[in-house]
Amino acid sequence: MNKIDQTQFIKKIAAISGFDFCGIARAEPLDDDARRLEQWLNQGMHGSMHYMEKYFELRVNPYKLVPGAKSVITLLLNYFPSDRQQADAPKISSYAFGKDYHEVIREKLNFLLSEIKKNIGDVHGRGFVDSAPVLERSWAVKSGLGWIGKNGNMITKKSGSFFFIATLIVDIDLEYDDPFAKDFCGTCTKCIDACPTEAILDDKIVDGSKCISYFTIELKDLVIPEKMKGKFDGWMFGCDTCQDVCPWNRFSQSTKEPQFTPIPEILNFTKTDWEDLTEENFKIIFQHSPLKRSKFEGIRRNLKFLAQDSNDDI
Repeated sequence: MNKIDQTQFIKKIAAISGFDFCGIARAEPLDDDARRLEQWLNQGMHGSMHYMEKYFELRVNPYKLVPGAKSVITLLLNYFPSDRQQADAPKISSYAFGKDYHEVIREKLNFLLSEIKKNIGDVHGRGFVDSAPVLERSWAVKSGLGWIGKNGNMITKKSGSFFFIATLIVDIDLEYDDPFAKDFCGTCTKCIDACPTEAILDDKIVDGSKCISYFTIELKDLVIPEKMKGKFDGWMFGCDTCQDVCPWNRFSQSTKEPQFTPIPEILNFTKTDWEDLTEENFKIIFQHSPLKRSKFEGIRRNLKFLAQDSNDDI
């Protein structure tokens, strides 16, 4: 296969794997992103997420991740659910409704890479989900898939922003997509205005240390700071506010990925069900769910914090 055929084959297999979009960019150091990331870290906007400080060179240089890297393949997987939680339930970010996306995407990436090796030849590559040191949103823009919104999310013009982003870095030359050059947010500030904790700043900067997702998932302290009281707007795990108000998400369509079918308890649990949940049942029900990242203790902490807002007791 020539370069064009190889590129078409990869995009075909990406679609067969279940990915919704596939774009390809030339592997190169992300010098501009390196400067922005360094400034963001220096300002302490990562809070206690100290892992963000590690592997800096790996995050901004694909050659450090895959020696001889020539192409970065970016893949999008829609997770937008068709169903909603009970009206009175503590709110959970929709990305966590189904099976842990890390498991789902790794399986797809492994299949894609194995098919590339099987049909193209001795290709070396590595697949990455967001737990790895890759600036996947930057690569998505370079691959022509969309633009970075004011809320820091990658937005597609056709389908909004409810997507997981995966990356596959390989050591073969391919046909490259044109970078996405426009920003279609315009003068809209809905995400900035709606953020309950004012975490979204100017110039597409999100202060991670103020984000509800940070407090409900990443923060490992036993107590959420008192200054955040009254600001969580009912969110127990993550937050979708900035995406829910984004006008581009009126184009969102329900995911076709069966493994993202919501866990029944996510949809059916009421506030009381969450409060009565035991650790043993939590581990059984959510063993393959993103909720396990917060662990049972984290979920209990978040529930208690929400109860303070409504002057309830657990």
